Amino acid sequence: MKALVIYYSKKGTTRQFAYEIDKYLKNSNLDSRIISIYDVHTDDIKQADIVLIGCWTNGLFLFLQHPDNIWKKYAKQFPELKDKKVGFFTTYLLATGSMFSQMQRVLKEKLSGTVTLKLKSKNGKLSEDNKNLIKQFLS
Repeated sequence: MKALVIYYSKKGTTRQFAYEIDKYLKNSNLDSRIISIYDVHTDDIKQADIVLIGCWTNGLFLFLQHPDNIWKKYAKQFPELKDKKVGFFTTYLLATGSMFSQMQRVLKEKLSGTVTLKLKSKNGKLSEDNKNLIKQFLS
């Protein structure tokens, strides 16, 4: 199976988290590739079986969390993801709030249903809980 980890990072924390996710997927014997949202092409997404999409959490610390406008602009250009296993990930300072539901809303026409894998990190590190969530998602 081929996995694609797409990220948008402002200060580097989300990029680090994406690299940690990619490394974990490779250690799980998946053919995984990581790419910035700026560099991803339709063919990259079409060739993947699993697509993990990440963005840093924008908002007012404890409420009104949402993906950055640049993420929204690029994500809206993605091809359909209905035949893919899709997961979301984000990094945050205090809370993720409605971040995942906002990401879902942006991509809702491209998805076959609700995204169940939702990974989050304050420091860009992949926690044991996140590893377990990925393991469940892959099985």
